Amino acid sequence: MKITPFAIDVSNAAVADLARRLETTRWPDEVGEGNWEYGVPRKVLLDVVEHWRDRFDWRAAERRLNSLPQFQIELDGRVVHYMHVRGVDPESAPLILTHGWPGSFAEMYKIVPMLTDPANNGLPGYPSFDLVVPSLPGFGFSPAPASPGTNSCAVASLWHRLMAGLGYPSYFAQGGDIGSGVSTWLARLYPQAVRAIHLNFISGSYQPPLTAADRPLSAAESEWLAARALWAEREGGYSHIQATKPQTLAYALTDSPVGLAGWLLEKFFAWSDGSDELTERFDVDELLTNISVYWFSGNVAATLRMYRENAAKPLRFGTGERVVPPLSYARFPKEIINPPREWVERVFNVARWTEMPVGGHFAALEQPRALALDIHEAFGAYR
Repeated sequence: MKITPFAIDVSNAAVADLARRLETTRWPDEVGEGNWEYGVPRKVLLDVVEHWRDRFDWRAAERRLNSLPQFQIELDGRVVHYMHVRGVDPESAPLILTHGWPGSFAEMYKIVPMLTDPANNGLPGYPSFDLVVPSLPGFGFSPAPASPGTNSCAVASLWHRLMAGLGYPSYFAQGGDIGSGVSTWLARLYPQAVRAIHLNFISGSYQPPLTAADRPLSAAESEWLAARALWAEREGGYSHIQATKPQTLAYALTDSPVGLAGWLLEKFFAWSDGSDELTERFDVDELLTNISVYWFSGNVAATLRMYRENAAKPLRFGTGERVVPPLSYARFPKEIINPPREWVERVFNVARWTEMPVGGHFAALEQPRALALDIHEAFGAYR
C-alpha cells in the first residue's frame, strides 16, 4: 500500500471560476412567504451566495483543513483520502470516524481535537484516540469510483484494509448518516476486529427480520414505521432521486455552485436543531467550507450515486442474524429518522442508549462536545 502526504491546494483558476459562476447566476422566481415549505427561501440563498462571493475566504478554510494531517493511500488500485491524527497518549485507541451526505471530512474538524487531545480541549480525564477520518469514495478528495458497486458494504471492506494498513488490527468505529451504515457493515463483517461501534444515526436501509418466527412489532415500532413512511412521502424526494436517477441531477449540481448550495443547505436546515435562521444554527463559513469541498472536488455525481449503490445492497438481516460488537447510540432529538430502541435491539447488541438533550443530524458540527463526550463514555469500557 502506497501512502502519500496530502495537502488541499485548489488552483487560483478554480477559485476564479467559482467567483465568476456565482456572479452570473440566473435566479428563479419565488412564491409564498419565503419560508422553507417550498425549499430554500430565495433571500436565504441570496445572502449565503453573496457571502460566498464577497467575504468567504477559501484560502483560510484551506489552511485550517490543512492544519490537520492528511494523506492519500492506494488500496487495490483505489485511492482514498483521509485524515490521520494521532492521540497524545502513547496507548491511544484507534478510532475510524465516517461522515455522510451532505457532509464531508471537513464536518469533523471541531471534534477531532476533543478525541485526540481531550484534556486540552474541554474533556479532561479521558484517554485519547488515534483518529482516522477517511473521505468516502467520490467524496472530498477521494477520487470517484470508476464503475458501479461502491456501496457502504464495499466501503467497509475498504476501511478495514485501510486500518490494517495503518497498523490497527482492531479498532473502534463511529458514524452518522452514510457513516452509520459503513460502521454497521464494519461490525457485521469484521466482528473480530471491531471492538465496539458508536452511532448517532441508524441507517435508513437497516431492516431487521420480521418473519413469523420473530417477535411481533411493539406499539412503538408500529407507530414509528408509520411516521417513517409519512416522512419519506413528505421529505424523502431527494433520496428517491439520488437512489434512482442521480446522473440527471448531477449535471445541474456539477455546473451550478448555487444549485449545489441550495441542494445541500436545505438539508442542513431541515435536519438540524435550532432557530428559524440557518446562520444561527451554523456558522456560514462552516457551511461554505463543506460546500466548497464538494464544488472543488468535482465529484458531485459520485456523492449522489452512493444512494443508488446503497439501495441495491441495503442493510437487511435474516432471522437470528446479529451485529456482535456492542453498540452505543446517541439519540439526538432532531435526527431525521429516530427508531425506538426495541427496533434497534432486534439486531444490535445495544450496550448504551443516550437521549441527547439537543441536536440533530449533523452532530459533529451542531453539538461536537456532547458527541465527543458520549464517544469517550461509550468506548471507555472496551479499551
